[in-house]
Amino acid sequence: MWWLVFVVSLFIGSFLNVCIYRIPRGESVVFPPSACPACGRRLRPVELIPVLSYFLQSGRCRGCGSAVSWRYPAVEFLTALVFTALFLRFGWPDFFFQAVFYAVLLVIFFIDLEHQIIPNRLVLILFGYALLLRFVSPAVPWATSLWGGLLGGGLFFFLAVVSRGGMGGGDIKLVTVLGFWFGWGHLLLLLFLAFLTGGLLGGLLLLLRIKNRKDGIPFGPFLVLAAFVVTVWGESILGWYLRLSGI
Repeated sequence: MWWLVFVVSLFIGSFLNVCIYRIPRGESVVFPPSACPACGRRLRPVELIPVLSYFLQSGRCRGCGSAVSWRYPAVEFLTALVFTALFLRFGWPDFFFQAVFYAVLLVIFFIDLEHQIIPNRLVLILFGYALLLRFVSPAVPWATSLWGGLLGGGLFFFLAVVSRGGMGGGDIKLVTVLGFWFGWGHLLLLLFLAFLTGGLLGGLLLLLRIKNRKDGIPFGPFLVLAAFVVTVWGESILGWYLRLSGI
């Protein structure tokens, strides 16, 4: 069954590409049909095959010959990997609930990576979805969720004030929703992983002189990456830590 999830997820990733491109531009994600961003030519069905079409076309538009961004096959393949991992971790029907949440997070990941913004509409969709699931299936107690949201939002608001804008409003809203989704306990692990990976990558970019101290590095992707790790391996990581510390 996992291979079917993998294949279907490739096509879902293709739709996520549309969202990633159009949402920051204020365009509809439904109409018009997919077209080349450079020449506007409507894409044929064979050009819409996830991942494979990119390599068959040598990464270029068949019409105008302009280069196609690497992001398109990357998003499709990454979506398939994420969804397959979620399916193997949760199975039906919990996989579906997780997949919807991570579809939105993947869009946020790449939009923030490219534009350094986290659209409010996506955060609102996440929060509305998390709130709905808490009513339908309260896997995390309400008190734990509320404290998680307050902890995440409060901490990042404090960091934004102290750093004088070093932490963006989109990050504050996103971590508030993640805190509500995971609860305060798992949020602490999520934040530790996000700051750890963000610090390591930021230090590496400075060391290699790819970035300087004045350049901004979007933090949203690190939050999304940490959220995925906590979702799939969080219980194992916490169990390992408790055994190591003798608690």
